[in-house]
Amino acid sequence: MTLAIALLTISDTRSLADDRSGDALQQRLALAGHQLQDRTLVPDNRYRIRAEISRWIADPAVQVVITSGGTGLTGRDGTPEAVAPLLDKTIEGFGELFRVLSFETIGTSTLQSRCLAGVANGTVIFVLPGSLDAVQTAWDRLIRAQLDETTRPCNLVQLLPRLTEPADHSAGGQAGVNAPALG
Repeated sequence: MTLAIALLTISDTRSLADDRSGDALQQRLALAGHQLQDRTLVPDNRYRIRAEISRWIADPAVQVVITSGGTGLTGRDGTPEAVAPLLDKTIEGFGELFRVLSFETIGTSTLQSRCLAGVANGTVIFVLPGSLDAVQTAWDRLIRAQLDETTRPCNLVQLLPRLTEPADHSAGGQAGVNAPALG
């Protein structure tokens, strides 16, 4: 299944012309058979980041957003703070698993990575560090498989149609609520 993916680079020092990490992501998503829906670069400013991602979240043509940059600990790094309030749900294991995989190449420096993932308005969002190694690790070892409908036992592609379904808050919709007592 071809997915429409938007790429956002967050940097005060790069331009699209010298964005090696963004280029690597664009090449990888094309090789996986996905479509680049949009690609842009914004400075390390949480409101500019939030505005761009909000635009994509509201666009039904964008199914996945991948950001790179701004996940460190410096005063200018604010991508996680920009994105987190936009998320309807977080994918808790993404950051933890990324740091485990990253540990294999950069050791304890991976503690400085504040990457995350989640879902907003049916759009899957991945927030990655800006280094070339980080985006390659994240795509090659995590994201690619989850954006492949053949990955078993489950993948994010199969969930896309269900991400915006309404929650069932009735008593009958909760498993076990009306179940007979055992004993």
